[in-house]
Amino acid sequence: MKTGKRPLGKLLMVLLFIFFYLPIVYMILFSFNDGKSLTVFSGFSLRWYQHMLDSHDMMDALYTTFSIAVLATLISTVAGTISAIGLSSSRKIIRRIMEQVNNFPMMNPEIVTAIGLMLLFITFQVQKGYATMLLAHIAFCIPYVILSVMPKIRSLDPNLADAAMDLGATPWQTLTRVIVPQIMPGIVSGGLIAFTMSIDDFVISYFVTGRGVKNLSIMVYTMSKRVNPSINAISTVVVVIIALVLTLVNLIPALAARRAKKAVRNVRRRRRVLVPASAAVCLTGLLLLVSLFHGRSSSLPYEGQTLRVYNWGEYTGENIISNFEAYTGATVIMETFESNEQMYIKVANGESYDILVPSDYMIQRLISEGLLQKLDPSLLTCMEDLSEDVLNLSYDPDNEYSIPYFWGNVGIVYDTTVVDPEDLEEQGFNIFLNEKYKGEIYLYDSERDSFMMALKALGYSMNTDNEEELQEAYEWLVTCVETMDPEIVTDEIIDNMAQGRKALGLIYSGDAAYVMLENENMEFYMPETGTNLWSDAMVIPANAANVELAHEFINYVSSYEGAYDNSSYVGYTSPNRDVMNDLSGTGGDYEGISAYLPRTDNENDEIFVFDDEIRKVISNLWSKVKIAASNAG
Repeated sequence: MKTGKRPLGKLLMVLLFIFFYLPIVYMILFSFNDGKSLTVFSGFSLRWYQHMLDSHDMMDALYTTFSIAVLATLISTVAGTISAIGLSSSRKIIRRIMEQVNNFPMMNPEIVTAIGLMLLFITFQVQKGYATMLLAHIAFCIPYVILSVMPKIRSLDPNLADAAMDLGATPWQTLTRVIVPQIMPGIVSGGLIAFTMSIDDFVISYFVTGRGVKNLSIMVYTMSKRVNPSINAISTVVVVIIALVLTLVNLIPALAARRAKKAVRNVRRRRRVLVPASAAVCLTGLLLLVSLFHGRSSSLPYEGQTLRVYNWGEYTGENIISNFEAYTGATVIMETFESNEQMYIKVANGESYDILVPSDYMIQRLISEGLLQKLDPSLLTCMEDLSEDVLNLSYDPDNEYSIPYFWGNVGIVYDTTVVDPEDLEEQGFNIFLNEKYKGEIYLYDSERDSFMMALKALGYSMNTDNEEELQEAYEWLVTCVETMDPEIVTDEIIDNMAQGRKALGLIYSGDAAYVMLENENMEFYMPETGTNLWSDAMVIPANAANVELAHEFINYVSSYEGAYDNSSYVGYTSPNRDVMNDLSGTGGDYEGISAYLPRTDNENDEIFVFDDEIRKVISNLWSKVKIAASNAG
């Protein structure tokens, strides 16, 4: 029976290894992809590694990740070991209570720990950043060290310490030469667990950091919101680093053992030293390597100054930040948000930034609440380069407060091999109620865009304040989710439609442009009944600390070089007239891609107008739509 089970066991083991390691191999392979696609390999290239090395943001995240992991491991290992030794000498009742207290953080959901630490720092008015992240990592690593060390301490002869001191050893000598060597396997094990927990943490780090300080987990989370192959490159680097550390940890003691077979005791001592030392040497070398990328050239106009930018995730060109830093000598701290409302909360609560990139309706709100300052025309050199179609829009008629960053429409991306174009022409947004395409549609998880679609399908203005019309739009959406089995997504729609996983979906024009580049069967359609003509723009908050440098950033991003980098990489339409024409013209990156150029000649297209009361109504109704969708599913 045993021999019969062995082949099955080996097969299961092989399948498990494939399950665990095939995604890693896939990731490493596509880190060398010449194109942006995460699914189609278009040729070997080191492009994304170069982008990673040129990205100050990524290298900072790499440095932050490993420096915090090393420091948190060292400090928590020392603190945890001392605590465990101290507990072993405590009374039984105290030891039991403290063991339960120690187990609680490990069993507690991470989100609860994260919120607790965040509230602690807020209560004591501790500025969130590198220090708070380090303190949080030390706090959640210590219990794992104590848990690893305690069994080794329990296995010790309780008379060992007394015997050492009876022979003349001091308490310090007893601790370092007798106790610690005996429990070293537990200490090393606890240290490795602490390092793993620290380097892998996302939830706690996300809630306790600030001022642009990000580790790799936060960086990858931000980058995954849109297609970015640099994720593969930086993840591959981490895999290689960890593989090297593990190789050294296992190889060095083995080599030492071969050379000293006759001195067994010395080998054991050397192994205990070499295991942590090899890892420390490797990680120290990594930190020194990463720190090389923190240098700055001198004698530049804004040398030593810092610009804080708050922008959408994955909404910046490949070289915008690095080129601007090289040009000015300044350091750019880029933080990202996922929604205008998330950005608004921070700004309204006094968080200081030099540049924001909100959407049109949110700019209108920020202006009305006095949270923005007017731009200084004497510091702007970019106005003549911008398209008239994206200037003097209703939310900021004279561009006193804002300079456009990207603009476009919302429309329908569809698979031409599945969707009949005549259905689109006849039905417009009502195609999302056509049961021919049941189970084949994506809805965008945005209350504004979803209600825009429903209102336009019904022939109403998307800025209506008529409660009956809003109720009709709500019922239209409920009918859609109950009868059409849609999938409600956000940025996942980009790669999913590029791979042709469904027939059609509501999408932003810039995302549609990428989808069309990746899949020749995809097209973009905007109903004649109208859609949203949107604009995201750069503004300077009222409490900005570096106003002059902020104007310099606006000028650079709006210049041909900056705008070309931005638009060619992200895919959204540039407000720079020449860039827009070159990218959409003959030989341009988006030649023949209809989604790249916004529609400006349809009188039914509208810009969102901010109305807080209507926003609350729509938000409440959209929540009910999602509940209906979950019930239908």
